[in-house]
Amino acid sequence: MLSVAELPIEVDDAAQDFATLRAREFSRLDASGHAYLDFTGGALFPQSLVDAHTAMLRTSVLGNPHAENPASLASTNHIVRARARVLRFLDADPREYTVVFTANATAALSLVAAGFRFGPDAPLVLSADNHNSVNGVREYAARAGAPVHYLPLDEELRLAIPHTHLANVAASGLFAFPAQSNFSGVKHPLALVRVAQSHGFRVVLDAAALLPTSRLSLREVPADFVALSFYKMFGYPTGVGALVARRDALSELSRPWFAGGTVDFVSVQNATHALRSGEEGFEDGTPNYLGIAAVPAGLDFLDGIGLSRIEQHAMGLAVGLVHTLMSLRHANGRALARVYGPSDGVGRGATVAFNVLDDAGAAVPYTAVERRARAARVSVRGGCFCNPGAAEAAFGFPAAVAARCLASTRDTGWSQPTFAQCMHEYAVGAVRASFGIPSNQADVLRLVSVVESFME
Repeated sequence: MLSVAELPIEVDDAAQDFATLRAREFSRLDASGHAYLDFTGGALFPQSLVDAHTAMLRTSVLGNPHAENPASLASTNHIVRARARVLRFLDADPREYTVVFTANATAALSLVAAGFRFGPDAPLVLSADNHNSVNGVREYAARAGAPVHYLPLDEELRLAIPHTHLANVAASGLFAFPAQSNFSGVKHPLALVRVAQSHGFRVVLDAAALLPTSRLSLREVPADFVALSFYKMFGYPTGVGALVARRDALSELSRPWFAGGTVDFVSVQNATHALRSGEEGFEDGTPNYLGIAAVPAGLDFLDGIGLSRIEQHAMGLAVGLVHTLMSLRHANGRALARVYGPSDGVGRGATVAFNVLDDAGAAVPYTAVERRARAARVSVRGGCFCNPGAAEAAFGFPAAVAARCLASTRDTGWSQPTFAQCMHEYAVGAVRASFGIPSNQADVLRLVSVVESFME
């Protein structure tokens, strides 16, 4: 069994700073004996953020912002301040960009999907490793008669010659891809934003998995739409995300409906309405004004540590885990684990997807690994992580075999075990570990111990 000292993890002088942060802001981890390794699923909130927000709520009178009374105006001020802080965090010029607050990144993406003018000459192009919240955009495109194209992945789950594929799509439309894959941790080249725009595309950048540990500058990477969730960045509040949009791109979206808060007026007897301009025309209903008030402090917390330091810290742990998993062997010399995606730290984030293998080389069901991890109080995530394209590429699914097995489950009702049995020659699902601010080497060691428990 490996000890902490034997883990191949590069430790710098900043490690002590992160240990101090863990003790001060995330002491509940060690108090409960918990190794939390699911930061791509959701970050953990720092205690000081919750304390500061609670103190603000105790001394504030905040009301629905759609009015001019003192409580409403106080909420409006919090929202205005939060919009400005988000733009500053993303290095976005407020003359060019605005912020639409939503319930989450999925809701942000649905605004673009519902409003984009798809058509036969306005296709949708997607990377194969998009999250399902992006894959779902294809339903709007298909309804409008728009072609849908997927850019393939290579053996490391990176995009394969994306420049060529984009150039071969003859008409302009919408191109959507993740800045960082939530499955493999691959960071796709952000230069693709300008490449796609040069071919006439509007570009949606899913930044939900990138922003917790990496900087994004919209002056350098002028995406038309950026989707994000704040709980993935700093853990609190949940239920608040944003669509950060270029003002000219937002003005091109055609809203299919209106709702409370998005209109200047509505007439029932005259069957007419006037949609508000800019971001207010897209924030349906009452925004989560209490939660939004916590956003500036959360961004201050990240900036106070420094995104580059967070990235270096989390990446050191992730690469150490990758190297350790790749070194583990059964008694017969066969590999104990298979890692998906890059085998080094080049062009990847702090997310590691893998399968444990038996001594014959077959994948151990991810549910069995989850079960042992759960017993050891190690939080990892199992499945395909709402990223079927990356999973299909990683596991090598033949399309015809997968189609037959998927069709069979339509008759019997969907069941993951039934599908896995039909796909018996292939792994169906993986285990994902992902790292954040409070992660440490001891967390990695506990996960490695779980994997080693399958050694034969």
